[in-house]
Amino acid sequence: QVHLQESGPGLVKPSQTLSLTCTVSDASITTNYLYWSWIRQPPGKGLEWIGYIRASGNTYYSPSLKSRTSISRDTSKNEFILQLTSVTPEDTGVYYCARGGHHGAALSFDSWGQGTQVTVSS
Repeated sequence: QVHLQESGPGLVKPSQTLSLTCTVSDASITTNYLYWSWIRQPPGKGLEWIGYIRASGNTYYSPSLKSRTSISRDTSKNEFILQLTSVTPEDTGVYYCARGGHHGAALSFDSWGQGTQVTVSS
């Protein structure tokens, strides 16, 4: 069974850069046709998709976050990394990494990390 685990700081100061790592086991992030994704959930709100990275290294980001988002990978460690710059308190929430694939025209996610709480505060 594939496992995903998020790691990174739980507290980030406004204007700084948030960096989170997703470590994947029992599956390869270089597997074709998969979309390794970051998703977040602010308190009391719904899930918000952030972006993905594919086996080719190709990335795609939510238009609302594109200017501040970078997703990269370290294939030797089977990890992919989220960087979100210039954070504000509105970036507070639970951050998840997930494995996605196409179901028809839409993405669906069959495996999720447990999520990690990120709070942006001075």
